[in-house]
Amino acid sequence: MSGLPVFDDPFGRLAPMRLADGVLAALSQALLDGRLKPGEALPSEATLAARFGVSKQVIREAIRELAALGAVQIGQGRATRVVEMTDAQPLARFWRFAVGSTHERLVEAVELRRIFEPQVARLAAEHATPDGVAALQDALGKMEKALGDVPAWIPADLDFHEQLSRMSGNRLVRLQVQGLRPVMEEVLKYFNSTQRTKADWQRTLARHQRVADAVTARNGAGAQAAMLEHFEAADTRLAQLFPRASS
Repeated sequence: MSGLPVFDDPFGRLAPMRLADGVLAALSQALLDGRLKPGEALPSEATLAARFGVSKQVIREAIRELAALGAVQIGQGRATRVVEMTDAQPLARFWRFAVGSTHERLVEAVELRRIFEPQVARLAAEHATPDGVAALQDALGKMEKALGDVPAWIPADLDFHEQLSRMSGNRLVRLQVQGLRPVMEEVLKYFNSTQRTKADWQRTLARHQRVADAVTARNGAGAQAAMLEHFEAADTRLAQLFPRASS
């Protein structure tokens, strides 16, 4: 007997690959399958090393990668615990690195939003609750108060879209929208970097109002169409700010 503690084994066999990658894959699958649940402590490094037949250093490397993803929390002198994936910061760091500040990548970020946000609006309408609608209308009210005030407008605008993602009923959608927030903040700074007329501000607010009205009415198709109209209205502005070379 090794003297190592006995525990229910939630892991499968390691596939042939780099050892740390194999351990990471096995741990990740156990997290995704729910065999290791939020709040649970991972087995000790010694236990995991014995289980997988690898060194403690390999186990540490795999756990560090999980921690970088926000999937586990490493405590100094305490057990490493599984974290519920509600924090979009790891995803936000990825998007900031992937997009950077180049005009072409910022255009791609807007295009990505345009692909999925109309469907987010549809889901928000279909899953609308009184509390969700109240929060959405509150975000819209903050946008109205911030008309012409760029530093106040940008977070209010982003909060509106983030609230729609919360109302979608889809956790991955919410994490995606939250993760893209720093990138979209950069885009909005460019959008509002030149003088805008009062009519420009009012038109932008009106487009958001149409989305909110459709969501409030639980009109999924209407919300989707209103969000698509919102993004289409930005096309000309986007082309002016970030002209893309023809391929």
